[in-house]
Amino acid sequence: MSTIVTLTDATFDAKVVKESGPVLVSFLAEWSGPCKVIEPGLKEIAAEFAGRLVVGNLNIDQNTATPPKYNVSAVPTHLLFKAGKVVGTKIGPWSKSQLVEWLKENNV
Repeated sequence: MSTIVTLTDATFDAKVVKESGPVLVSFLAEWSGPCKVIEPGLKEIAAEFAGRLVVGNLNIDQNTATPPKYNVSAVPTHLLFKAGKVVGTKIGPWSKSQLVEWLKENNV
């Protein structure tokens, strides 16, 4: 069973940008109600897409350098990376089924 990878400013390049496969990054904050609501769905996605997709969370309050690089101004923001480049963005508390649909549309 795959789990969500905790990302930091220091590990972002190695675990996301340099990753050969697709990576779903959720920019989150502990104080955000919508972020808490989507967490169970993200855990399920990490398990269901294990081996095909890395799912990672980045806490924007503890890691302030990375969000501005990707124009993250709201939480939750989900970025889909492929070969180190952002290929899709979803802002807001999308449901698990909406995120899965989006991932499939992006050939994950």
